Amino acid sequence: MVTLKEVPDIVSRMTLEEKARIVVGIGIPGMFGNPPPRVPGAAGETHPVERLGIPSAVLADGPAGLRINPRRENDDKTYHSTAFPVETMLASTWNRELLEAVGRCVGEEVREYGVDILLAPAMNIHRNPLCGRNFEYYSEDPLLTGEMAAAFVKGVQSQGVGACLKHFAANNQETNRFLIDTLVSERALREIYLKGFEIAVKKSKPWTVMSAYNKLNGEHCSQNEWLLTRVLRCDWGFEGFVMTDWFAKDDPVEMMRAGNDMIMPGKANQVDPSRKDEVEAIINAVREGRLNEETLIRNVKNILRVLVNTPSFKGYEYSNKPDLDAHARVAYEAGVEGVVLLKNDGALPVGKDAKIALFGTGQIETIKGGTGSGDTHPRYVISILDGMREKRLRIDEELAETHAKYLAEIRSRAEYRIEKTMFGEVFKPVPQDFLGEEEISRFAERNDVAIIVISRISGEGYDRKPEKGDFYLSDDERTLVERVSKAFHQHGKKVVALLNIGSPIEVASWRNMVDGILLTWQAGQETGRIVADIVSGERNPSGKLPTTFPMDYSDVPSWSFPGKPRENPQRVVYDEGIYVGYRYYDSFGVEPAYEFGFGLSYTSFEYRGLMVEVVNNRVIVSFEVENTGSLPGKEVAQVYVRAPKGRVDKPFQELKGFHKTRLLNPGEKEGIRVELDFDMLASYDGEKWVVEKGEYEVRVGSSSRDIRLVNRLIVS
Repeated sequence: MVTLKEVPDIVSRMTLEEKARIVVGIGIPGMFGNPPPRVPGAAGETHPVERLGIPSAVLADGPAGLRINPRRENDDKTYHSTAFPVETMLASTWNRELLEAVGRCVGEEVREYGVDILLAPAMNIHRNPLCGRNFEYYSEDPLLTGEMAAAFVKGVQSQGVGACLKHFAANNQETNRFLIDTLVSERALREIYLKGFEIAVKKSKPWTVMSAYNKLNGEHCSQNEWLLTRVLRCDWGFEGFVMTDWFAKDDPVEMMRAGNDMIMPGKANQVDPSRKDEVEAIINAVREGRLNEETLIRNVKNILRVLVNTPSFKGYEYSNKPDLDAHARVAYEAGVEGVVLLKNDGALPVGKDAKIALFGTGQIETIKGGTGSGDTHPRYVISILDGMREKRLRIDEELAETHAKYLAEIRSRAEYRIEKTMFGEVFKPVPQDFLGEEEISRFAERNDVAIIVISRISGEGYDRKPEKGDFYLSDDERTLVERVSKAFHQHGKKVVALLNIGSPIEVASWRNMVDGILLTWQAGQETGRIVADIVSGERNPSGKLPTTFPMDYSDVPSWSFPGKPRENPQRVVYDEGIYVGYRYYDSFGVEPAYEFGFGLSYTSFEYRGLMVEVVNNRVIVSFEVENTGSLPGKEVAQVYVRAPKGRVDKPFQELKGFHKTRLLNPGEKEGIRVELDFDMLASYDGEKWVVEKGEYEVRVGSSSRDIRLVNRLIVS
């Protein structure tokens, strides 16, 4: 077995061809004449060098859980993995310990199913609410993104397998993702689009990083030496290896020079005849003097220093039997803590004895997550309807059966059939206004509360649209909301909208029609159970928004999305600079529908006693939170800093720390201490990080616009 100390000697004994193979994947396993996959459904494998005792390693997708095939040819066993909540929902927990627990579960499944490296977490910033893969990303804020990712990576890698930060960097849209040129200032890069990666690299030491498809300021990310070598390795001290995203285009020799150590999945010429075989191209470049062999050796060493730690290299005998029951319990807890209560005018919780009228086909066709590499294949998915049935809530079964019959009939029509694509199943939206006013009124008479399920799905390969039926309610959805609200309010009953979505939709124009809005995101396989327990009051929602819900799409600062020309964009200019998300809304006085960090509870919390001091070059922020309501609950306390006016323009405030309390009983208090590195106060002036002198306002609260305590810090 090869050890870390033996890597230099092993590399010195490699032939040129063996070195070239180490830096290129084997191709798509089992396709185009490639060897059969070691783990069916895994995304790729590395080349083995058998004469030197180097086995192949297996890489698989997994932002919301390990993505492998659940069934295999000539095998009656199943290989299901857990479907966890999508990353945006995980970020809504603001709970580092919970993210680490999720990571441990995923890491165990990776190891026990024979995979070596998990291609997760995805870390791109929510620059625009229409990015098709926002559900796979954590937040609009780099600090929250970095902290959540670091915790997840620690959990994954505690199981003896590797994690991969992706997509590095400024990969904030799916439209023309292979060729779009992202034009963004270095300050915006350093403060917004790279900062989360920096935090995760320094705090969790990931084994690998995946370079993005897009160009960055004119140069492919996979060929950008400034990004991959100067920033990632020199500035941040990254010690793992860098791989390309799958089928990233252009020049393999330039990738090697830039510090992109591995080209994945390899053998691109088998799917694109116009492209040369990468192994052959690298060998020829070395022989012809166009690529220094020392550069190739450097990359091979970077790869092998990681691969010697994998289960495959250590000869680990995996079981194919991870503890899926235990992982389901963690998935449930993560979902419960990620639910965000957006509005509650006495509508929630409904109580277990309340008679509930469920509207909307999403109660049956509940969306567990998005499509593409972020998809999963779990043992089961508990729908909203089945979750409420299982928890013995009093569902109007006639209404549920009406929805089931309608869905069965309409899905039988060609125009509404569920499509199976390379990125997963696509549920075409069906009309929601199939119930007449008289019929709805009949259900209103005999039920205590109405719950309207509104669902959305998006995924890899395409972006969402600022249109009805996507960012805005469709006409039929709006009609349903209007009819149900009118009927139930006429009978003095409450109406709740339940949002089974992956990223924001417009709510401001219709939210006054309903009495409550519960954002359940896409909670994975346990969605129905999570929803039932929150709705009934069995559990108290404690999630907070990791991304802003705008009043209208016209308020979004990234007006240039997805680039110019809009029909086939070749470049996109980040004109908004550092003013992304709440940094924009707060700085320029634009009112959001629901601000960053917002989230209600069934109880209430009071903040007291803010103290700020500097100790050993660290800013210590301490205060107390008390549960002043009548139910147990958790609170997310957020620490923002408002910098003084100086020569570097700054946002109104920025998130610098946060803490989620333990479960506090009524009257119970928790003392909170948040420590900030002094350099977290710095801004990038275009050349270097600077902490300007003056008075810094430390602002502590329950959201970015619900500040409860303020103190000051003088920097001289």
